[in-house]
Amino acid sequence: MSQHRAQGTSLAALLLPVGFLAFWEYYRAGNADLKIGLVVAVGFFVGGYFGGAYAQQLSGIVLRKTFGVVLVAVGLRMFFQKG
Repeated sequence: MSQHRAQGTSLAALLLPVGFLAFWEYYRAGNADLKIGLVVAVGFFVGGYFGGAYAQQLSGIVLRKTFGVVLVAVGLRMFFQKG
């Protein structure tokens, strides 16, 4: 499967079922701030549209390597973060 197809398929599989059901459980337990969540959701909506459009212009190899670098960077930040 190409990198473009893998990322698009992953978004389709996770977006609604996982996102909604996980949110619902947190909301029911009183652990979700709906106002902040909506503001962030609008940012994701706009960023997702433009990011998705930009990603279509990249070659599969560049997209895969960029994705890998981002994963490593996030992992390192989490590993070295205090607290």
